[in-house]
Amino acid sequence: MAKARARSTSRKVKDKWRAKNWYQILAPTLFDSAPVSETLSDKPNNLIGRITEVSLQDITNDFRKAHIKLFFKIDKIQDGNAHTQFNGHTLTSDYLRRMIRRRKSRVDGVYDIETRDGAYLRVKPFAITEKRIQNSQKKLIRNVMKETITKEGKTKTLNEFLRDTLEGKTGSAIYKNCKKFYPVKRVEIYKTELKRLPTIEIEERKPAKETEEPKEAEKKEVKKEETKEEKPKKEPEVKEEKKTEKPATKKKDKPKKEPEVKEKKIAKKPAKKKEDKSKKESKPAKEKKKKTNSKKQKKESK
Repeated sequence: MAKARARSTSRKVKDKWRAKNWYQILAPTLFDSAPVSETLSDKPNNLIGRITEVSLQDITNDFRKAHIKLFFKIDKIQDGNAHTQFNGHTLTSDYLRRMIRRRKSRVDGVYDIETRDGAYLRVKPFAITEKRIQNSQKKLIRNVMKETITKEGKTKTLNEFLRDTLEGKTGSAIYKNCKKFYPVKRVEIYKTELKRLPTIEIEERKPAKETEEPKEAEKKEVKKEETKEEKPKKEPEVKEEKKTEKPATKKKDKPKKEPEVKEKKIAKKPAKKKEDKSKKESKPAKEKKKKTNSKKQKKESK
């Protein structure tokens, strides 16, 4: 009986891998929901909460941003696609070691900020100086970091703030403000962590600007076309009058004077050369005749 039961249970065992299905992971709307990778799961609900790691180079195809690692968290599944939300980012360890050298000081900071749409973030920037500095100077740099990051967090939404950090605009803003107290070599935000999702829905500013700018550009183009149509009617008349006046004065004055001067110079030069040659040729002939006559006189006297 025991052997029969064992055989029956072995037959009922199923392969777990065959029961699983592939799901495609999509990036958040900040990155145009681009496909990132694929995962296996037997149930779609088991995927919720998983975190995937992707480099920014794989999304943007920009090799200069290969040192940035992004973390996405799955929160929704629809039609075999797993939609994600931004969870944080870091910089690779080799990139950080490249910037840190001997006889230089590193200033680190950890700040919690709240964005305009209600998201709660933890930001970790760092600055590198050209020389070693004192603790009092480090304190001033940390205060500058805190002020600039909190200001940008209050005036921007989560997507706008993340876009600026990944592009390096927040680091450059801290760099400019630190110049007043001490010149800094480089400033970067090497880590962010999302603690709370946004609670308020606010439209981003960039799409609104893009819709307004084309209208203004169209108005400017229409004005330029109107001015171009008016100007050409007046300008050609003025140009034709100038062209008719100038050639008449040039043709009357210059052709008469130039040939006369050239003919005089050419007539004088050959005359001088011929006279000089005739003189040079006549002198040696006379000298030769004198020498021959003197020799004949000497012979006769002998």
